[in-house]
Amino acid sequence: MRYLLLALIGSLAFLLGVALLLGTWGRLDLAGLAAVAEPSPELWVAMALLSAGLLLKAAAFPLHAWLAPVHGSAWTPVSTLHAALVIKASFFIALQLWLVLTPEAAAAAWLVGVMGAAAVVWGGLLAWRADKLKDVVAWSTVSQLGYLLIGFPLLIGTAPAVASIAWNGVWLQLLAHSLAKAAMFLAVGNLMLATGELRVSGLAGASRRFPLALLSFGIAAISLVGLPPSAGFTAKWLLLHAALAAGQWPWLVVLAAGTLLSAAYVFRVFRYSFVEDVELAEYEPVPLKMDLIA
Repeated sequence: MRYLLLALIGSLAFLLGVALLLGTWGRLDLAGLAAVAEPSPELWVAMALLSAGLLLKAAAFPLHAWLAPVHGSAWTPVSTLHAALVIKASFFIALQLWLVLTPEAAAAAWLVGVMGAAAVVWGGLLAWRADKLKDVVAWSTVSQLGYLLIGFPLLIGTAPAVASIAWNGVWLQLLAHSLAKAAMFLAVGNLMLATGELRVSGLAGASRRFPLALLSFGIAAISLVGLPPSAGFTAKWLLLHAALAAGQWPWLVVLAAGTLLSAAYVFRVFRYSFVEDVELAEYEPVPLKMDLIA
């Protein structure tokens, strides 16, 4: 119900922005709008409405609070598809609108980048402090999407060479996160189904009893943290390269902090999984094909 309400609010904001564009310039095709739309209060209000609606659906900071409760109550396959595809679609549309309608709005893009930096840090802290397995994965989504928002100031108002590097980094991060998050949600779902535990602290002995699920989680975690030779490492390296080329030094600190926080919440899961000095309950293993899919 919460997700439905927020999705409707996001759609309403988006439609209001579309209506403002249509009422002001009489067209909705992006190529035509790019030719006739000039910087004006109407354009900025329309872009604010469009961006707010899309970023709400993408769970971008500070519009992220709904994500963990929704994933916590959803079926694992639904969470997997939502985190891997639905959120990315909203981000893709927002990025396209900015690149076409406001390609020189560097100051506004920096504001989005600051939101992304806050998302990387705050989402990482929430994931590190989360008690439930699905909450860890959900809040990590907020953190990882922050890297995509940092791409805005690297793509908008920068030199073509910088924008090209940033473009490759953003798209590789989008793809790497989609694959890693799908694997991580499926692995967590298998662990929850097998152990009956929702909490991270309830995973004692899971490494010995469910090695395939932990292996899948670990491979996904390598990409989220950004360790070589994963796609996540290459994506973050490209963003780092673009930030250096553009002289936008603050993003380097954010990238470093995000890597440390990602490692912290990932290793917290493994720390509990490798605990062996407890009495292990009798768990029912999931079918092998479920582990292989993850």
